Amino acid sequence: MSFEDSLREGLLGESAITKWLNARGCSVLPAYEIEQSHGKGPRLFTPGKQLVSPDLLCINKDKTICWIEAKTKTAFTWHRKSKTWQTGIDRRHWQDYQQVAVITCIPVWLLFLHRPGNNAKDTPDGMESPHGLFGNDITVLAKSVDHEHDNYGPSGMVYWSDKAFRRLDDAMPVGGKDQTQVTLFSDIE
Repeated sequence: MSFEDSLREGLLGESAITKWLNARGCSVLPAYEIEQSHGKGPRLFTPGKQLVSPDLLCINKDKTICWIEAKTKTAFTWHRKSKTWQTGIDRRHWQDYQQVAVITCIPVWLLFLHRPGNNAKDTPDGMESPHGLFGNDITVLAKSVDHEHDNYGPSGMVYWSDKAFRRLDDAMPVGGKDQTQVTLFSDIE
């Protein structure tokens, strides 16, 4: 998939997640600044360095705020060793999101939109990858990392089991019934 195709798919997912948040009373400020020739997304400029920033700043109707990193994926991967569904992100981005949360004193949520009807190539026969909107606060996810791998992504990857995430909606966002009735800001276990 080309950078332009990945960008288009990511923007469609961010738009769906934004609509899902709006339908629940949240206002959303996109933090996009994409330099297509360099493949760079939103960044936070600090006195010492640039950090990859989450995609969206979300303001709840009670005026609480959080960052949202919105990921769009075709399917969870089946991790044969642990026999669990897994999803992940680039390690450097993960580390930067943690720093953004500390520097800004604003919680960061990682949301994954996994589309229905797709399976990864490693999905066992007769099984179907979970789909819908999954997410959690990165402080919770930091305690739930399943494994890291150096061979994928420019800086390696960080992976979680699907059980590390809250299932926020088991249908495509916008129009689906929110089955968990959680807020993205204060309902952290």
